Amino acid sequence: MNTVTFQGNPLHLEGELPVVGQKAPDFVLAANDLSPRGLKDYAGKVLVLVSVPSLDTPVCDMEVRRFNTEAAGLSDNVRIVAVSCDLPFAQARWCGAAGVKSVETLSDYKDTSFGKNYGVLIKELRLLARAIFVVAPDGSLAYSQLVPEVTNEPDYDAALAAVKKLV
Repeated sequence: MNTVTFQGNPLHLEGELPVVGQKAPDFVLAANDLSPRGLKDYAGKVLVLVSVPSLDTPVCDMEVRRFNTEAAGLSDNVRIVAVSCDLPFAQARWCGAAGVKSVETLSDYKDTSFGKNYGVLIKELRLLARAIFVVAPDGSLAYSQLVPEVTNEPDYDAALAAVKKLV
């Protein structure tokens, strides 16, 4: 079982991290209008899955705002999705307040299929660990980054470099 830390304290992750080069695992997430979204909805696109514990925390807020800004300089063939266990209504409220329009927010609140399938569900908190996954247009996993300390930001440059290699 993989672990991450929260302020230095270990937390256990459910599931296994997917392997780069293999087919990306599917998932069912809820959009802000509660409609289901899965991997098939992004077929043929470069999909950046930004896994965060909660949009209502300072680091997650900063991270998703950064990806929203970065999205402007990326190809139209790139979709950036922030995934959390926040309720879809809270995600929609946060996006409106933060002015986030270039990142789609999806919720894993129902059955945590994303968290389990991508190995980022924090067992003790039922929240998602901070991670970034980049799925190539052919559906294979091109990049994976699990942030070891939940309160730290990811390596944006490495993730964006992986995206730019695919467009």
